[in-house]
Amino acid sequence: MPRSSAFCLIVNDRAGDHSGSGSRSDMLRGLCLQAGLKAEIWRPRRGQSLTGLAHEALDRGCGTLVAAGGDGTICAVAEACHARDAPLGVIPQGTFNYFARGLGIPLEPEAAVAALAGGTKAEVHLGEVNGRIFLNNASLGLYPAILERRETTYRRWGRSRVAAYWSVAQTLVGARRAMRLNMTLDGKRQELHTPLAFIANSAYQLRQFNLEGADALEDGGFALFTAPAGSQIEIMRATLGLALGTAQEGQDFDLHRAARIEIDPGRPRVLVARDGERQTMRTPLTIRRRDRPLRVLVPETPA
Repeated sequence: MPRSSAFCLIVNDRAGDHSGSGSRSDMLRGLCLQAGLKAEIWRPRRGQSLTGLAHEALDRGCGTLVAAGGDGTICAVAEACHARDAPLGVIPQGTFNYFARGLGIPLEPEAAVAALAGGTKAEVHLGEVNGRIFLNNASLGLYPAILERRETTYRRWGRSRVAAYWSVAQTLVGARRAMRLNMTLDGKRQELHTPLAFIANSAYQLRQFNLEGADALEDGGFALFTAPAGSQIEIMRATLGLALGTAQEGQDFDLHRAARIEIDPGRPRVLVARDGERQTMRTPLTIRRRDRPLRVLVPETPA
């Protein structure tokens, strides 16, 4: 028999840097009780994906799925919500929380839980790469390599922004060569040599890094950033400039605007990052916007 609950919290206890006493699940359960919310805590079983867990919660009668974790967790739960046309709630628990911050969702767990009860629904446009959604960005090349190194650093030193930035430095020291990409941008073909291809779908994230391209998002497309191929020092300078918000277009990166992007890296599979999570995908890659938006619970008064 299916059961029902107003809210089902999909909790990733590994996201971010939770240093409080007890588990993240226990903390959130207590906050929901204090707020008078009828909520169930759902955690993945060993080997179970967060998207699979989200579908299971919807099958059991959940009214609204709430992703409690970082951007990768939110993206995984959003995949199920969009497929089933279910609303998504967010309790940001990650390291950077770009998706939540862009929607004005409070970063403090107490305020985020309170916003679930009194919030309103906003429509958010999703990107997809080879059929898999992304909220903020998708990339290949140097950035997925940074994420791979970051996971190793996290396992050794714990999750923190310092560890995240350290992994950037370690990866850049080992950066050696650029990719040769055959790209088609809205039907126009070109060949690029670049160590990084970064597709942005978040105006908030662009503003945070002092980057242009938000107009492309408003027009229904994406902002695609590529770094010029060069020496190791030039690659390090360009990447650090992007991270620090001091990069210059035409010198440290090139900006392309397109609604449909096709990328062929010249090999059958490539490592792709979607909202901080890595996945090996078959090529060529096709990036486009989903036809239907995702419904997300946001505060009536943004944080």
